[in-house]
Amino acid sequence: MNMQVNTLYGAGAWDEHFTQSVRFVPGETENKVVNLYPEISYQRFEGFGGAITESAGYVYALMDEAQKRQLMEAYFAPERMNYSFVRIPIDSCDFSLSQYEGFERVERYILPMLRDAEKAAGHKLRLMLAPWSPPAKWKTNGKRESGGKLLSEHYGDWAEYLCAYIAWYREQGFDVRMLSLQNEAHAVQTWDSCVYTAEEEKIFLRDYMWPAMEKHALTDIEIWLWDHNKERVYEWLRDVVDAVTDKMVAGIAFHWYSGDHFEALDLCRERFPQKKLMVSESCIEFYKFDAKDAAGAAIAMTHEILGDLNHGMCAFGDWNLLLDERGGPNYVDNYCLAPFLYDTKAHKLSQTLLGQYMAVLAQTVAPGAVRIACTKYTESIDATAWRTPDGKLALLLLNKSEKNAPVTVRLDGLEAATVLYPRSITAAIID
Repeated sequence: MNMQVNTLYGAGAWDEHFTQSVRFVPGETENKVVNLYPEISYQRFEGFGGAITESAGYVYALMDEAQKRQLMEAYFAPERMNYSFVRIPIDSCDFSLSQYEGFERVERYILPMLRDAEKAAGHKLRLMLAPWSPPAKWKTNGKRESGGKLLSEHYGDWAEYLCAYIAWYREQGFDVRMLSLQNEAHAVQTWDSCVYTAEEEKIFLRDYMWPAMEKHALTDIEIWLWDHNKERVYEWLRDVVDAVTDKMVAGIAFHWYSGDHFEALDLCRERFPQKKLMVSESCIEFYKFDAKDAAGAAIAMTHEILGDLNHGMCAFGDWNLLLDERGGPNYVDNYCLAPFLYDTKAHKLSQTLLGQYMAVLAQTVAPGAVRIACTKYTESIDATAWRTPDGKLALLLLNKSEKNAPVTVRLDGLEAATVLYPRSITAAIID
C-alpha cells in the first residue's frame, strides 16, 4: 500500500521536489501521528462550486476566447477542479456594476459565463439562486440597500417573484436545484440587503413561499435557510424548523465571516441530523485581510474549509469565480480576493495562491466522496480524510505553522511517514 504525497507551499507552485511516494510498513509509532479509521463514515460530499455575479460576468466578457477557455476548464473540467454547482444572485448585489432588477443584465453578463461553464463541465450544473433584496417598492425603507424589511402585504408578491425567477432560468435550459430564501438575513449593508427575524422567515416560508412553489410545481427545489454567518446557524434552524416546515427545508446555508464556530455545525447535526449543511459563500475581504499576504489568505480559507468538512458540511460554495485586479468591480467598493483575477490593463489572467489551494481541495475531495474518521496530534495542523468515489483514501493536511511538521499516517496497523512544510497544504492519496 502506497501514499502519494503532493505538497503546495511558498510561492504556490507545484514542483516535483514536493511530490513523493511513501510505502506503508508495519509500525507502532505513538507520537506525531494522524490516524485514519475508514470503517467509520460520515457525510457524503456533493461538491465545490462558486458564484457567477454580474461583476464576474463583466470581467469575463473582457477576456479573449483562449483566456475564457483556460478559466472555465480550470474550474469545471472533470479532470480539473470539477466544480459542480453555481450560485447566482437574484437581481443585484454588491458585486454588480450598479443596482438592477430583472433579466436584461443577467442575459448580458451572467448567462454567457454560465453557458461556457456548462460547456467546460460537459453537463448541466446545479444552480442555487439567492436574493439580496426584494424590489425597493416592497420594502419598509423603500430602498434595495440599507437593510429594511419586506412589507408583510408584499410577502405573496415576493414569493411569486422568486418563483418567476426560477421558472425563467429553467426556461433558458438551466438546472435550478436550490433556492436561498435570503442572503444574509441579519445584515444591514450599504448594498442590497433585507432583514428578517427567524419568525419572519418562517412565516414567509410556510405561508407564502411554499404555497407558491406548490402552485407552480416547484417543490423539487431545495430550500436553504439563513445564508449568513455561522454564529447563529443552530438557533436559526431551531427557530424555523418545526413539524410543519420540516418538509420544506433541505438544509441551512452559512458563511465564514464571523469565525470558526465549528461547534455550531455539531449542534445542527445533533438536533437536525436530516438537514444538510452548506457553505454558500466565503471570500477573503480586503478590508479585513492584508492583500499582500497571499499565503495567509490561502491558509485562513483552507482552515475554514477543512473545519467545516470535519463538522458535517456537504458542499462548499466560493464567492466570485473571477474578479479584476482590484478585486472588483463592486459598486460600493467592497473589494475581495478571488481564485482567479484578470488584470484589465495588462490583459492577463492569473490564478492566485488561494485559487491553487482551492484546486488542491477540489481535486482531492470530489462529489460523491464520503468522509471517514481521522485524528491528529496537534492544533498546528488541520486534517480531513475521505473515501473517494473510486475507492481510494484521500487525506488533506494543512500546516498552519512556520515550522516543518512531521507526520506519521497510521492505517490498520501500518504507517507511512512524511513531513509537512511550513504554511503548506498536502494532499495524500492512499491505494
